[in-house]
Amino acid sequence: MAHFEIRDLSFTYASAKGRLSLDRVSFDVDKGQYLVLCGKSGSGKTTLLKQLKPVLSPAGKRSGEVLFNGVPVRQLSERDQAAKIGYVMQNPDDQIVTDKVWHELAFGLESLGCDQKTMRARVAEMACYFGIQDWFHRDVANLSGGQKQLLNLASIMAMQPEVLILDEPTSQLDPIAASDFLNTVRKINLELGTTVIITEHRLEDIFPHADRAVVMDGGRVIADDRPRNIGRLLYEQDNPMFTAMPTPVRVFYGSGGSGECPLTVRDGRSWLSEAFPAGAKVKSLPETKNPVEDNEPALIMKELWFRYEKDTPDIMRGVSAEVPTGSLYAIVGGNGAGKSTTLKAICGINRPYRGKIRIFGKPVEKYRSAELFSRCLAMLPQDPKSLFVKKTVREELEEMNSDKARVGEIAALCQVEPLLDSHPYDLSGGEQQRAALAKVLLTEPRLLLLDEPTKGIDSFFKETFAGILAELKAKGITIVMVSHDVEFCARYADMVSMFFDGQILTTDTPRRFFGSNSFYTTAANRMSRHVFTQAVTAEDVIALCRANREGEA
Repeated sequence: MAHFEIRDLSFTYASAKGRLSLDRVSFDVDKGQYLVLCGKSGSGKTTLLKQLKPVLSPAGKRSGEVLFNGVPVRQLSERDQAAKIGYVMQNPDDQIVTDKVWHELAFGLESLGCDQKTMRARVAEMACYFGIQDWFHRDVANLSGGQKQLLNLASIMAMQPEVLILDEPTSQLDPIAASDFLNTVRKINLELGTTVIITEHRLEDIFPHADRAVVMDGGRVIADDRPRNIGRLLYEQDNPMFTAMPTPVRVFYGSGGSGECPLTVRDGRSWLSEAFPAGAKVKSLPETKNPVEDNEPALIMKELWFRYEKDTPDIMRGVSAEVPTGSLYAIVGGNGAGKSTTLKAICGINRPYRGKIRIFGKPVEKYRSAELFSRCLAMLPQDPKSLFVKKTVREELEEMNSDKARVGEIAALCQVEPLLDSHPYDLSGGEQQRAALAKVLLTEPRLLLLDEPTKGIDSFFKETFAGILAELKAKGITIVMVSHDVEFCARYADMVSMFFDGQILTTDTPRRFFGSNSFYTTAANRMSRHVFTQAVTAEDVIALCRANREGEA
Protein backbone atom coordinates (compact mmCIF):
# COMPACT_ATOMS: atom_id res chain seq x y z
CA MET A 1 0.00 0.00 0.00
CA ALA A 2 1.20 3.51 -0.81
CA HIS A 3 1.98 5.91 1.98
CA PHE A 4 1.39 8.93 -0.25
CA GLU A 5 -0.69 9.11 -3.42
CA ILE A 6 -0.21 12.39 -5.28
CA ARG A 7 -2.80 13.02 -7.99
CA ASP A 8 -2.58 15.94 -10.50
CA LEU A 9 -1.23 18.30 -7.84
CA SER A 10 -0.81 21.91 -8.95
CA PHE A 11 0.10 24.91 -6.81
CA THR A 12 0.61 28.65 -7.31
CA TYR A 13 1.99 30.97 -4.60
CA ALA A 14 -0.24 33.88 -3.66
CA SER A 15 2.43 36.39 -4.78
CA ALA A 16 3.46 34.51 -7.95
CA LYS A 17 0.88 36.14 -10.27
CA GLY A 18 -0.32 32.87 -11.79
CA ARG A 19 3.11 31.22 -12.24
CA LEU A 20 2.74 27.52 -11.40
CA SER A 21 5.22 26.16 -8.85
CA LEU A 22 3.73 22.66 -9.23
CA ASP A 23 2.16 21.57 -12.48
CA ARG A 24 -0.01 18.41 -12.40
CA VAL A 25 2.42 16.33 -10.35
CA SER A 26 1.40 12.65 -9.96
CA PHE A 27 3.24 9.73 -8.33
CA ASP A 28 2.98 7.35 -5.36
CA VAL A 29 5.37 6.76 -2.47
CA ASP A 30 5.30 3.18 -1.17
CA LYS A 31 5.69 2.24 2.48
CA GLY A 32 9.30 1.72 3.56
CA GLN A 33 10.65 3.33 0.39
CA TYR A 34 13.73 5.60 0.25
CA LEU A 35 12.91 8.23 -2.38
CA VAL A 36 15.20 11.07 -3.44
CA LEU A 37 13.62 14.12 -5.05
CA CYS A 38 16.05 16.12 -7.19
CA GLY A 39 16.02 19.04 -9.60
CA LYS A 40 17.18 22.61 -10.08
CA SER A 41 16.62 25.30 -7.44
CA GLY A 42 13.06 26.55 -7.89
CA SER A 43 11.91 23.35 -9.65
CA GLY A 44 9.21 22.84 -7.00
CA LYS A 45 10.87 20.30 -4.67
CA THR A 46 10.35 22.17 -1.37
CA THR A 47 6.87 23.32 -2.43
CA LEU A 48 5.92 19.69 -3.09
CA LEU A 49 7.28 18.48 0.25
CA LYS A 50 5.30 21.11 2.13
CA GLN A 51 2.10 19.94 0.42
CA LEU A 52 2.68 16.55 2.08
CA LYS A 53 2.32 18.19 5.51
CA PRO A 54 -0.44 20.82 5.26
CA VAL A 55 0.48 22.65 8.49
CA LEU A 56 3.61 23.76 6.58
CA SER A 57 1.87 24.46 3.27
CA PRO A 58 2.32 28.09 2.12
CA ALA A 59 -0.51 30.39 1.08
CA GLY A 60 -1.62 29.99 -2.52
CA LYS A 61 -3.96 28.32 -4.96
CA ARG A 62 -3.95 24.52 -4.94
CA SER A 63 -5.66 21.86 -7.04
CA GLY A 64 -5.38 18.08 -7.19
CA GLU A 65 -5.20 15.66 -4.29
CA VAL A 66 -2.69 14.18 -1.84
CA LEU A 67 -3.71 11.01 0.04
CA PHE A 68 -1.91 9.69 3.13
CA ASN A 69 -2.72 6.04 3.86
CA GLY A 70 -5.73 6.44 1.56
CA VAL A 71 -7.08 9.51 3.42
CA PRO A 72 -6.86 13.10 2.04
CA VAL A 73 -3.89 14.58 3.87
CA ARG A 74 -5.79 17.80 4.63
CA GLN A 75 -8.31 15.78 6.63
CA LEU A 76 -5.59 14.66 9.07
CA SER A 77 -5.64 16.38 12.43
CA GLU A 78 -2.62 18.45 13.44
CA ARG A 79 -1.82 15.78 16.03
CA ASP A 80 -1.75 13.02 13.38
CA GLN A 81 0.35 15.20 11.07
CA ALA A 82 2.87 15.82 13.88
CA ALA A 83 3.00 12.20 15.03
CA LYS A 84 2.94 10.40 11.66
CA ILE A 85 4.72 12.77 9.26
CA GLY A 86 8.14 13.96 10.43
CA TYR A 87 9.72 16.93 8.66
CA VAL A 88 13.37 18.08 8.92
CA MET A 89 13.98 21.55 7.48
CA GLN A 90 16.96 22.88 5.56
CA ASN A 91 18.09 25.31 8.28
CA PRO A 92 18.39 23.60 11.70
CA ASP A 93 17.88 26.89 13.57
CA ASP A 94 14.41 27.27 11.99
CA GLN A 95 13.19 24.15 13.77
CA ILE A 96 14.76 24.31 17.25
CA VAL A 97 12.39 25.76 19.86
CA THR A 98 13.97 25.13 23.30
CA ASP A 99 17.26 26.00 24.99
CA LYS A 100 18.47 22.56 26.19
CA VAL A 101 19.22 19.41 24.19
CA TRP A 102 17.19 17.13 26.48
CA HIS A 103 14.19 19.47 26.34
CA GLU A 104 14.34 19.65 22.55
CA LEU A 105 14.21 15.84 22.40
CA ALA A 106 11.16 15.82 24.67
CA PHE A 107 9.33 18.81 23.18
CA GLY A 108 7.43 16.95 20.45
CA LEU A 109 6.35 14.24 22.89
CA GLU A 110 5.16 16.91 25.35
CA SER A 111 3.11 18.50 22.57
CA LEU A 112 1.49 15.12 21.85
CA GLY A 113 0.58 14.74 25.55
CA CYS A 114 2.74 11.66 26.23
CA ASP A 115 2.93 10.51 29.83
CA GLN A 116 6.20 11.09 31.65
CA LYS A 117 7.26 7.43 31.74
CA THR A 118 6.86 7.00 27.96
CA MET A 119 8.54 10.33 27.34
CA ARG A 120 11.62 9.49 29.41
CA ALA A 121 11.97 6.07 27.77
CA ARG A 122 11.76 7.47 24.22
CA VAL A 123 14.10 10.38 24.93
CA ALA A 124 16.69 8.02 26.43
CA GLU A 125 16.34 5.63 23.48
CA MET A 126 16.78 8.42 20.90
CA ALA A 127 19.77 9.90 22.77
CA CYS A 128 21.49 6.51 22.68
CA TYR A 129 20.49 5.67 19.10
CA PHE A 130 21.82 8.98 17.75
CA GLY A 131 24.87 9.20 20.05
CA ILE A 132 23.61 12.34 21.77
CA GLN A 133 24.24 11.24 25.37
CA ASP A 134 27.58 13.09 25.60
CA TRP A 135 25.91 16.46 24.96
CA PHE A 136 22.49 15.64 26.43
CA HIS A 137 22.56 18.50 28.99
CA ARG A 138 24.22 21.15 26.83
CA ASP A 139 22.70 24.43 25.66
CA VAL A 140 21.41 24.17 22.10
CA ALA A 141 23.08 27.50 21.27
CA ASN A 142 26.50 25.93 21.85
CA LEU A 143 26.02 23.10 19.33
CA SER A 144 27.60 23.01 15.87
CA GLY A 145 25.43 22.99 12.74
CA GLY A 146 25.86 19.23 12.37
CA GLN A 147 24.85 18.59 15.98
CA LYS A 148 21.78 20.82 15.64
CA GLN A 149 20.62 18.97 12.52
CA LEU A 150 21.17 15.59 14.22
CA LEU A 151 19.18 16.87 17.21
CA ASN A 152 16.33 17.90 14.87
CA LEU A 153 16.29 14.41 13.37
CA ALA A 154 16.34 12.72 16.80
CA SER A 155 13.53 14.99 18.07
CA ILE A 156 11.37 14.04 15.09
CA MET A 157 12.14 10.32 15.42
CA ALA A 158 11.22 10.37 19.12
CA MET A 159 7.61 10.75 17.96
CA GLN A 160 7.98 7.54 15.91
CA PRO A 161 6.67 8.92 12.59
CA GLU A 162 5.68 6.64 9.71
CA VAL A 163 7.26 8.99 7.15
CA LEU A 164 10.40 11.11 7.40
CA ILE A 165 10.60 14.10 5.03
CA LEU A 166 13.95 15.90 4.74
CA ASP A 167 14.44 19.14 2.81
CA GLU A 168 18.14 19.48 1.93
CA PRO A 169 19.16 18.55 5.48
CA THR A 170 22.93 18.60 4.81
CA SER A 171 23.19 21.97 3.05
CA GLN A 172 24.93 23.56 6.06
CA LEU A 173 27.06 20.57 7.11
CA ASP A 174 30.69 19.82 6.36
CA PRO A 175 31.32 16.74 4.15
CA ILE A 176 32.10 14.37 7.01
CA ALA A 177 29.15 15.52 9.16
CA ALA A 178 26.88 15.32 6.09
CA SER A 179 27.98 11.77 5.36
CA ASP A 180 27.38 10.74 9.00
CA PHE A 181 23.94 12.36 8.98
CA LEU A 182 22.87 10.63 5.75
CA ASN A 183 24.17 7.28 7.02
CA THR A 184 21.90 7.73 10.05
CA VAL A 185 18.93 8.46 7.77
CA ARG A 186 19.71 5.31 5.78
CA LYS A 187 19.91 3.32 9.02
CA ILE A 188 16.46 4.61 10.05
CA ASN A 189 15.04 3.50 6.71
CA LEU A 190 16.62 0.04 6.84
CA GLU A 191 16.22 -0.82 10.52
CA LEU A 192 12.96 0.91 11.42
CA GLY A 193 11.20 0.65 8.06
CA THR A 194 10.48 4.39 8.08
CA THR A 195 9.57 5.79 4.66
CA VAL A 196 12.11 8.46 3.67
CA ILE A 197 11.51 11.29 1.18
CA ILE A 198 14.56 13.53 0.79
CA THR A 199 15.61 16.42 -1.44
CA GLU A 200 19.32 17.08 -1.92
CA HIS A 201 21.68 18.76 -4.35
CA ARG A 202 24.63 16.66 -3.13
CA LEU A 203 23.70 13.23 -4.46
CA GLU A 204 27.00 11.39 -3.86
CA ASP A 205 25.90 9.85 -0.54
CA ILE A 206 22.21 9.43 -1.39
CA PHE A 207 21.85 8.04 -4.91
CA PRO A 208 23.54 4.68 -4.24
CA HIS A 209 21.17 3.90 -1.35
CA ALA A 210 17.90 5.28 -2.71
CA ASP A 211 15.25 2.87 -3.99
CA ARG A 212 13.93 5.47 -6.39
CA ALA A 213 14.71 8.92 -7.79
CA VAL A 214 12.18 11.49 -8.99
CA VAL A 215 13.54 14.40 -11.07
CA MET A 216 11.60 17.67 -11.26
CA ASP A 217 11.93 20.63 -13.60
CA GLY A 218 9.64 23.65 -13.86
CA GLY A 219 7.19 22.16 -11.35
CA ARG A 220 6.78 18.92 -13.32
CA VAL A 221 8.11 15.39 -12.90
CA ILE A 222 10.42 14.69 -15.86
CA ALA A 223 11.88 11.35 -14.72
CA ASP A 224 10.93 8.66 -12.20
CA ASP A 225 13.01 5.46 -12.00
CA ARG A 226 15.76 3.59 -10.15
CA PRO A 227 18.84 5.82 -9.57
CA ARG A 228 21.07 3.79 -11.91
CA ASN A 229 18.54 4.15 -14.74
CA ILE A 230 18.08 7.87 -14.06
CA GLY A 231 21.77 8.55 -14.79
CA ARG A 232 21.58 6.75 -18.15
CA LEU A 233 18.27 8.39 -19.07
CA LEU A 234 19.50 11.93 -18.37
CA TYR A 235 22.75 11.29 -20.28
CA GLU A 236 20.95 9.93 -23.34
CA GLN A 237 18.57 12.90 -23.31
CA ASP A 238 21.52 15.31 -22.90
CA ASN A 239 19.51 16.76 -20.01
CA PRO A 240 21.26 19.53 -18.01
CA MET A 241 20.30 17.65 -14.82
CA PHE A 242 23.00 15.10 -15.71
CA THR A 243 25.62 17.50 -14.29
CA ALA A 244 24.10 16.93 -10.82
CA MET A 245 24.66 13.16 -10.95
CA PRO A 246 27.25 11.55 -8.62
CA THR A 247 30.88 11.74 -9.74
CA PRO A 248 31.19 8.01 -10.72
CA VAL A 249 28.19 8.38 -13.06
CA ARG A 250 29.57 11.52 -14.73
CA VAL A 251 33.05 10.02 -15.09
CA PHE A 252 31.68 6.78 -16.55
CA TYR A 253 29.60 8.41 -19.28
CA GLY A 254 31.98 11.36 -19.81
CA SER A 255 34.92 9.05 -20.53
CA GLY A 256 32.93 6.66 -22.73
CA GLY A 257 32.79 3.81 -20.21
CA SER A 258 31.30 0.44 -21.07
CA GLY A 259 29.45 -2.11 -18.94
CA GLU A 260 27.30 -1.29 -15.92
CA CYS A 261 27.50 2.29 -14.72
CA PRO A 262 29.04 2.65 -11.22
CA LEU A 263 27.00 4.54 -8.62
CA THR A 264 29.34 4.55 -5.61
CA VAL A 265 32.99 5.54 -5.18
CA ARG A 266 33.72 1.88 -4.46
CA ASP A 267 32.04 0.80 -7.73
CA GLY A 268 33.93 3.53 -9.58
CA ARG A 269 37.23 2.35 -8.14
CA SER A 270 36.53 -1.21 -9.30
CA TRP A 271 35.53 0.00 -12.76
CA LEU A 272 38.77 2.01 -13.13
CA SER A 273 40.80 -1.03 -12.01
CA GLU A 274 39.13 -3.11 -14.72
CA ALA A 275 39.55 -0.35 -17.31
CA PHE A 276 43.30 -0.05 -16.59
CA PRO A 277 44.41 -3.50 -15.36
CA ALA A 278 48.07 -2.77 -16.08
CA GLY A 279 47.90 0.71 -14.56
CA ALA A 280 47.78 4.06 -16.33
CA LYS A 281 50.58 5.33 -18.55
CA VAL A 282 49.48 8.93 -18.07
CA LYS A 283 49.06 9.22 -14.30
CA SER A 284 48.70 12.96 -13.78
CA LEU A 285 47.78 16.16 -15.56
CA PRO A 286 50.53 18.72 -16.22
CA GLU A 287 51.11 21.13 -13.32
CA THR A 288 50.30 24.74 -14.24
CA LYS A 289 51.54 27.86 -12.51
CA ASN A 290 49.02 29.51 -10.21
CA PRO A 291 48.23 32.84 -11.97
CA VAL A 292 47.63 34.75 -8.71
CA GLU A 293 50.53 33.37 -6.67
CA ASP A 294 52.78 36.43 -7.14
CA ASN A 295 50.06 39.08 -6.76
CA GLU A 296 50.24 41.63 -3.94
CA PRO A 297 48.12 40.60 -0.93
CA ALA A 298 44.68 42.20 -0.74
CA LEU A 299 44.15 40.85 2.78
CA ILE A 300 46.67 40.03 5.50
CA MET A 301 45.68 38.37 8.78
CA LYS A 302 48.41 38.00 11.37
CA GLU A 303 48.05 36.10 14.68
CA LEU A 304 44.34 36.80 15.24
CA TRP A 305 42.88 35.69 18.60
CA PHE A 306 39.20 36.02 19.46
CA ARG A 307 36.67 34.72 21.98
CA TYR A 308 32.98 35.64 22.29
CA GLU A 309 32.99 36.02 26.08
CA LYS A 310 35.71 36.55 28.65
CA ASP A 311 35.46 33.13 30.28
CA THR A 312 34.82 31.06 27.13
CA PRO A 313 37.44 29.24 24.99
CA ASP A 314 39.13 31.06 22.11
CA ILE A 315 37.44 30.54 18.74
CA MET A 316 40.34 32.02 16.78
CA ARG A 317 43.75 30.87 18.02
CA GLY A 318 46.43 32.65 16.04
CA VAL A 319 44.83 32.84 12.57
CA SER A 320 47.36 33.96 9.95
CA ALA A 321 46.97 34.14 6.15
CA GLU A 322 47.71 36.25 3.09
CA VAL A 323 45.16 36.45 0.27
CA PRO A 324 46.52 37.53 -3.15
CA THR A 325 44.67 40.29 -5.01
CA GLY A 326 42.30 38.98 -7.67
CA SER A 327 42.19 35.45 -6.25
CA LEU A 328 39.43 33.10 -5.14
CA TYR A 329 40.66 31.96 -1.72
CA ALA A 330 38.64 29.12 -0.17
CA ILE A 331 38.62 28.15 3.52
CA VAL A 332 37.36 24.65 4.37
CA GLY A 333 37.02 22.77 7.66
CA GLY A 334 34.52 21.21 10.04
CA ASN A 335 31.40 22.81 11.53
CA GLY A 336 32.20 25.02 14.51
CA ALA A 337 35.91 25.37 13.65
CA GLY A 338 35.78 29.20 13.50
CA LYS A 339 35.60 29.88 9.75
CA SER A 340 32.54 32.18 9.84
CA THR A 341 33.94 33.92 12.93
CA THR A 342 37.06 34.74 10.90
CA LEU A 343 34.99 36.34 8.12
CA LYS A 344 33.20 38.46 10.71
CA ALA A 345 36.56 39.51 12.13
CA ILE A 346 37.72 40.66 8.68
CA CYS A 347 34.72 42.96 8.25
CA GLY A 348 34.85 44.26 11.83
CA ILE A 349 31.78 42.54 13.31
CA ASN A 350 34.04 40.53 15.65
CA ARG A 351 37.09 42.42 16.94
CA PRO A 352 40.08 40.19 17.78
CA TYR A 353 41.74 41.01 21.11
CA ARG A 354 45.14 40.25 19.60
CA GLY A 355 46.59 40.34 16.10
CA LYS A 356 46.42 42.57 13.01
CA ILE A 357 44.24 42.73 9.88
CA ARG A 358 45.30 44.76 6.85
CA ILE A 359 42.97 45.30 3.89
CA PHE A 360 44.67 46.64 0.74
CA GLY A 361 47.69 47.58 2.84
CA LYS A 362 45.74 49.59 5.42
CA PRO A 363 44.97 48.41 8.99
CA VAL A 364 41.26 47.67 9.23
CA GLU A 365 40.86 49.86 12.32
CA LYS A 366 42.04 52.88 10.28
CA TYR A 367 39.04 52.59 7.95
CA ARG A 368 35.93 54.60 8.74
CA SER A 369 32.85 52.36 8.67
CA ALA A 370 31.34 54.16 5.66
CA GLU A 371 34.66 53.92 3.81
CA LEU A 372 35.09 50.19 4.57
CA PHE A 373 31.63 49.15 3.38
CA SER A 374 31.37 51.55 0.45
CA ARG A 375 33.00 49.89 -2.56
CA CYS A 376 35.74 48.31 -0.44
CA LEU A 377 34.31 45.28 1.33
CA ALA A 378 31.05 43.32 1.33
CA MET A 379 29.94 40.07 2.93
CA LEU A 380 27.31 37.52 1.93
CA PRO A 381 26.26 35.90 5.24
CA GLN A 382 25.45 32.22 5.72
CA ASP A 383 21.74 32.99 6.15
CA PRO A 384 20.67 35.07 3.13
CA LYS A 385 17.35 35.95 4.77
CA SER A 386 19.22 38.23 7.17
CA LEU A 387 19.74 40.64 4.23
CA PHE A 388 16.07 40.87 3.24
CA VAL A 389 14.04 43.83 4.53
CA LYS A 390 11.72 44.66 1.61
CA LYS A 391 8.56 43.14 0.13
CA THR A 392 9.96 42.20 -3.28
CA VAL A 393 13.32 41.17 -4.71
CA ARG A 394 13.23 44.25 -6.96
CA GLU A 395 12.95 46.57 -3.95
CA GLU A 396 15.80 44.70 -2.25
CA LEU A 397 18.10 45.34 -5.21
CA GLU A 398 17.02 48.93 -5.79
CA GLU A 399 17.77 49.65 -2.14
CA MET A 400 21.45 49.04 -2.92
CA ASN A 401 21.60 50.89 -6.24
CA SER A 402 19.11 53.34 -7.75
CA ASP A 403 20.47 52.79 -11.27
CA LYS A 404 17.78 50.53 -12.78
CA ALA A 405 20.00 49.52 -15.69
CA ARG A 406 22.68 48.31 -13.27
CA VAL A 407 20.04 46.49 -11.19
CA GLY A 408 18.76 44.76 -14.33
CA GLU A 409 22.31 43.79 -15.33
CA ILE A 410 23.07 42.18 -11.94
CA ALA A 411 19.61 40.53 -11.80
CA ALA A 412 20.33 38.92 -15.17
CA LEU A 413 23.81 37.88 -14.05
CA CYS A 414 22.44 36.14 -10.93
CA GLN A 415 19.41 34.71 -12.79
CA VAL A 416 16.79 36.36 -10.57
CA GLU A 417 14.93 38.29 -13.30
CA PRO A 418 11.81 36.05 -13.11
CA LEU A 419 11.81 36.52 -9.31
CA LEU A 420 11.93 40.33 -9.14
CA ASP A 421 8.27 40.72 -8.16
CA SER A 422 8.30 37.82 -5.66
CA HIS A 423 8.59 38.23 -1.91
CA PRO A 424 12.11 37.11 -0.84
CA TYR A 425 10.65 34.74 1.77
CA ASP A 426 8.58 32.93 -0.90
CA LEU A 427 11.74 31.86 -2.77
CA SER A 428 13.47 28.50 -2.45
CA GLY A 429 16.76 28.30 -0.52
CA GLY A 430 18.82 28.45 -3.73
CA GLU A 431 16.78 31.35 -5.12
CA GLN A 432 17.23 33.29 -1.87
CA GLN A 433 20.98 32.71 -2.12
CA ARG A 434 21.03 34.10 -5.67
CA ALA A 435 18.94 37.14 -4.68
CA ALA A 436 21.23 37.86 -1.71
CA LEU A 437 24.29 37.52 -3.96
CA ALA A 438 22.81 40.05 -6.39
CA LYS A 439 22.16 42.48 -3.53
CA VAL A 440 25.75 42.17 -2.28
CA LEU A 441 27.28 42.54 -5.77
CA LEU A 442 25.42 45.84 -6.26
CA THR A 443 27.70 47.40 -3.61
CA GLU A 444 30.59 46.79 -6.08
CA PRO A 445 33.16 45.71 -3.46
CA ARG A 446 36.90 45.20 -4.04
CA LEU A 447 37.02 42.46 -1.38
CA LEU A 448 34.08 40.05 -1.33
CA LEU A 449 33.52 37.70 1.64
CA LEU A 450 31.25 34.71 1.00
CA ASP A 451 29.99 32.44 3.79
CA GLU A 452 28.69 29.16 2.31
CA PRO A 453 27.66 30.78 -1.00
CA THR A 454 26.80 27.48 -2.75
CA LYS A 455 24.49 26.32 0.06
CA GLY A 456 21.15 25.31 -1.48
CA ILE A 457 22.32 26.10 -5.02
CA ASP A 458 21.95 23.49 -7.74
CA SER A 459 24.78 22.28 -9.99
CA PHE A 460 23.55 24.42 -12.89
CA PHE A 461 23.76 27.72 -11.10
CA LYS A 462 27.07 26.67 -9.53
CA GLU A 463 28.59 26.82 -13.00
CA THR A 464 27.00 30.22 -13.57
CA PHE A 465 28.16 31.31 -10.13
CA ALA A 466 31.72 30.19 -10.94
CA GLY A 467 31.51 32.30 -14.10
CA ILE A 468 30.39 35.30 -12.03
CA LEU A 469 33.35 34.83 -9.68
CA ALA A 470 35.74 34.51 -12.66
CA GLU A 471 34.35 37.76 -14.08
CA LEU A 472 34.83 39.49 -10.71
CA LYS A 473 38.41 38.20 -10.46
CA ALA A 474 39.14 39.49 -13.98
CA LYS A 475 38.15 42.96 -12.68
CA GLY A 476 40.69 42.61 -9.87
CA ILE A 477 38.15 41.78 -7.15
CA THR A 478 39.42 39.47 -4.40
CA ILE A 479 37.12 36.76 -3.03
CA VAL A 480 37.41 34.94 0.29
CA MET A 481 34.98 32.04 0.49
CA VAL A 482 34.14 29.78 3.43
CA SER A 483 32.62 26.56 2.12
CA HIS A 484 31.78 22.93 2.85
CA ASP A 485 31.44 22.31 -0.90
CA VAL A 486 34.79 20.60 -1.53
CA GLU A 487 33.84 19.75 -5.13
CA PHE A 488 33.30 23.44 -5.94
CA CYS A 489 36.50 24.49 -4.17
CA ALA A 490 38.51 21.81 -5.98
CA ARG A 491 37.24 22.95 -9.35
CA TYR A 492 37.26 26.74 -9.08
CA ALA A 493 39.41 28.02 -6.18
CA ASP A 494 42.94 29.39 -6.69
CA MET A 495 44.05 28.55 -3.15
CA VAL A 496 42.49 26.35 -0.44
CA SER A 497 43.16 26.57 3.31
CA MET A 498 42.24 24.06 6.03
CA PHE A 499 40.82 25.60 9.20
CA PHE A 500 41.17 23.46 12.32
CA ASP A 501 41.31 24.14 16.06
CA GLY A 502 40.94 27.89 15.61
CA GLN A 503 43.71 28.38 13.07
CA ILE A 504 44.65 27.95 9.43
CA LEU A 505 46.88 24.86 9.32
CA THR A 506 47.79 24.52 5.66
CA THR A 507 47.29 26.36 2.35
CA ASP A 508 47.91 25.04 -1.16
CA THR A 509 46.50 24.83 -4.67
CA PRO A 510 43.32 22.73 -4.92
CA ARG A 511 45.06 19.89 -6.78
CA ARG A 512 47.84 19.54 -4.20
CA PHE A 513 45.55 20.22 -1.23
CA PHE A 514 42.79 17.72 -2.02
CA GLY A 515 45.16 15.31 -3.76
CA SER A 516 47.09 14.75 -0.52
CA ASN A 517 44.05 14.26 1.76
CA SER A 518 42.49 10.86 2.49
CA PHE A 519 39.10 11.84 3.95
CA TYR A 520 38.66 15.58 3.45
CA THR A 521 38.78 15.34 -0.31
CA THR A 522 36.57 14.90 -3.37
CA ALA A 523 34.75 11.80 -4.58
CA ALA A 524 36.82 11.93 -7.79
CA ASN A 525 40.06 11.71 -5.83
CA ARG A 526 38.85 8.88 -3.58
CA MET A 527 37.67 6.98 -6.64
CA SER A 528 40.81 7.38 -8.77
CA ARG A 529 43.82 7.78 -6.47
CA HIS A 530 44.89 4.14 -6.95
CA VAL A 531 45.23 4.76 -10.72
CA PHE A 532 45.89 8.50 -11.11
CA THR A 533 47.79 11.12 -9.10
CA GLN A 534 46.13 14.31 -7.84
CA ALA A 535 43.00 13.96 -9.98
CA VAL A 536 40.55 15.90 -7.80
CA THR A 537 37.60 16.68 -10.08
CA ALA A 538 35.42 14.55 -12.36
CA GLU A 539 36.88 16.54 -15.27
CA ASP A 540 40.43 15.57 -14.18
CA VAL A 541 39.54 11.87 -14.15
CA ILE A 542 37.72 12.07 -17.50
CA ALA A 543 40.71 13.85 -19.09
CA LEU A 544 43.14 11.21 -17.79
CA CYS A 545 40.91 8.32 -18.90
CA ARG A 546 40.73 9.79 -22.40
CA ALA A 547 44.48 10.53 -22.50
CA ASN A 548 45.29 6.91 -21.64
CA ARG A 549 42.78 5.49 -24.13
CA GLU A 550 44.04 7.72 -26.92
CA GLY A 551 47.56 6.56 -26.07
CA GLU A 552 46.42 2.93 -26.39
CA ALA A 553 44.79 3.66 -29.74
